[in-house]
Amino acid sequence: MQTKKGNMQQYAMIFGTYMGIFWILKFALIPLGLTHPFLSLLFICLTICVPFMGYYYTRLYRDRVCGGVIPFMHAWSFNILMYMCAALLTAIAHYVYFQYIDEGYILNTCRETLETLMSTPGMEVNSGQIKQALETMERLTPVDIMLNMLQTNVFFCVLLGIPTALLVMRNKPKDNLYIPNEQ
Repeated sequence: MQTKKGNMQQYAMIFGTYMGIFWILKFALIPLGLTHPFLSLLFICLTICVPFMGYYYTRLYRDRVCGGVIPFMHAWSFNILMYMCAALLTAIAHYVYFQYIDEGYILNTCRETLETLMSTPGMEVNSGQIKQALETMERLTPVDIMLNMLQTNVFFCVLLGIPTALLVMRNKPKDNLYIPNEQ
């Protein structure tokens, strides 16, 4: 049992690293997508690919490490570990980006977009809420942003692990099946 647990952690870390690198590359599309709509669409499409990657990695783990048999809780635990590794790696990239690279680019672009929206007829009613949202965004530090994104990633990935584990789980075949004697 200890070997299987060690293998689960090892493979969750490996596949989580692959997924984390994918998430980091996908995250790079967010600031670029603020000015190029096609890149925003690409970001959304790549985000939709995440559950399929999780399914693929979990199925690969089941077939190569577990001998084709994996109960639900084992598959779900593997998913949680894999997504946690990806989320932690991505959190480091988020922190580096917002601390050293962004320099207020995303906030300023959002501010410009929201100010354009406020000048649209009928949006005057929501101007107070928009200004309050901008003030809240201005107060966030890179650590706050990173922790918020980490919390969101972990929450959704724990939930996403449930259907993935249900699809990937495969129990041992029962050995006590009745087979009639041929006479």
